[in-house]
Amino acid sequence: MENQVSFDDIKQLFEESRREADRRMRDTDRKLAEVSRQIGGLGNRLGEFVEGVVRPGLVRLFRERDIAVHRTLRDVGGDKNGIALQVDLLVVNDTDAVAVEVKSKLTDRDVDDHVERLDKFKILFPEFASKRLLGAVAAMVIPDDAAKYAEKCGMFVIGQAGDDAVLLNTPEFQPKAW
Repeated sequence: MENQVSFDDIKQLFEESRREADRRMRDTDRKLAEVSRQIGGLGNRLGEFVEGVVRPGLVRLFRERDIAVHRTLRDVGGDKNGIALQVDLLVVNDTDAVAVEVKSKLTDRDVDDHVERLDKFKILFPEFASKRLLGAVAAMVIPDDAAKYAEKCGMFVIGQAGDDAVLLNTPEFQPKAW
């Protein structure tokens, strides 16, 4: 009976195992947080890349649609009275402003989020209250259903063709003014 394990021995082994499991969980949590941070940074970089492709063609694209924009602003954002928002790109002239949301891949949820942004835009930026506010979404990858949904919501849809940005809307498309 010399090889019997006592209750205290089992309890000690259990506690050591629990401490080791806790240590490993903390280590795993730390590593996951680091990977998440890196992926977030990569997503931001990809968004910057898409903006870089889209931005140079915006003035030309909207002028082709008889919206003579002459200025492009990047990362327009603010926070006022509990309302916070950011617009990736804003193209303006004396009478119009087009708020452009840029994504690597467009989804219906992105369109919905941008509609909410447009609904609040003039509240947060009263300097644009007298302008006709239009919406646009731009992406490197645009599934057909997301493009149709964005157009149905009254937004311009901007995609890529080679090295250039192009409007993907149907010829009869009429944008919604917010």
